[in-house]
Parts: sequence; C-alpha cells; structure tokens
Amino acid sequence: MKEFRNPQDVHQPLGGYSHQIEIRGNERMLILSGQVGMTEDGSIPDDPIEQIDLAMENIFRNLRAANMEVTDLIKLTYYLVGEIDTVRRRELVASKLQGHKPCSTLVYVARLATPAIKVEIDAWASRAE
Repeated sequence: MKEFRNPQDVHQPLGGYSHQIEIRGNERMLILSGQVGMTEDGSIPDDPIEQIDLAMENIFRNLRAANMEVTDLIKLTYYLVGEIDTVRRRELVASKLQGHKPCSTLVYVARLATPAIKVEIDAWASRAE
C-alpha cells in the first residue's frame, strides 16, 4: 500500500508532486533507466518540451509492459539541459500525470548522453501484488 503525504511542518510542494510516499505491505517495485525524448525510430525532436512529452510516453510504455499504470509512479527525477519553459513543462507533466503526484526531483545538468538530448527522466513505480 502506498500513502502519499505532505507533512504539515514542511512547506507545501512547489509543483505537482508529494514530499513523501510510504510503501507498506506486499508491493513489487519497477525501477526504470532514464527515459529520453526519442521515438522508436531513434529520432529526437529539437523542442525540449516535445522531448519531455516523448520521455513521459516512454515511461508509460514501460509501465504498461510491467502491467502498471501512471498511479503506480512513486518517484520521477528530471534531468534538464538548460532552461526549459517552466510553465509549459509543468502544464505538460501535469496533463500526463492526470492529477497523480509522485515524489519528484529536478536537476539541471551540463549535458546528457548526446548533445541532441535535452531531457532525461528516470522513474520508480510500485504496485501491490
């Protein structure tokens, strides 16, 4: 069982995430490698917002392959190269997560695997057996 919490003596989350998630009972875990904004044919769009969209879709494909759903996500870590429109990024992620608020970390980095990749997102999920 997962319990999503925001303790009263900690500031309110700055975006669509939870400060903590406690997992109890018989849960199975899925840990994903960083997913990038790359299509099945290997193409990478120039727009970093499109890359976020594709990376999230790749996360969802991985979830489906493990018989999991968006509500099973417990942690997302975003690695971004350079500034990306915060409003557009938050709106896109919120629409993808459909009101679900996993724990979240955002890190700005100098570079990712190749210069074309501006976004990488790794994810953890858990689901009751």
